[in-house]
Amino acid sequence: MRSIFKLFPIAILAVIMLMAFAKPTETTNVKCLIQMVNYSGEGAYVVISLMNPEGEYEETLYVQGKDKEWYSDITEWWKFYGKRRPDIDAISGETIAGGERTVSVIKIPNDKIDAGYSIRFETAVEDQEYYADDVQFELTSENVKAKIDGKGFIRYIRMIPQ
Repeated sequence: MRSIFKLFPIAILAVIMLMAFAKPTETTNVKCLIQMVNYSGEGAYVVISLMNPEGEYEETLYVQGKDKEWYSDITEWWKFYGKRRPDIDAISGETIAGGERTVSVIKIPNDKIDAGYSIRFETAVEDQEYYADDVQFELTSENVKAKIDGKGFIRYIRMIPQ
């Protein structure tokens, strides 16, 4: 019985060392240009999410809009994000007004490309509409370099791998 207790610390140390040397997920940096339609009113909040093959949220890739009190207006994403509320300061920027454009760099996990995943752009503007899937497309090698039209506040997005 004592030999088990002697081996236990060694086993824990081995597990910790394996975890420390685990290969991090490789990502592709993609410049993402978002061109908004001309509209009047407040700036739009835009959330870019990675969706798994079952259509569920996997990860938040970027958020345009830093005022956290309005995040709950992006209702579908809020159901995912609001439960855990991880820190997204490093992946957030200012809202985008009507007719403006912005370029952000998002990190896409390489193992999700051509694997049934999709990218979703949700948009919301104060006292106006909310579009749960303003832009949504399958995450393929071709789409990562494509221009895709929006259905709501987004006129189009253009993806450019780096």
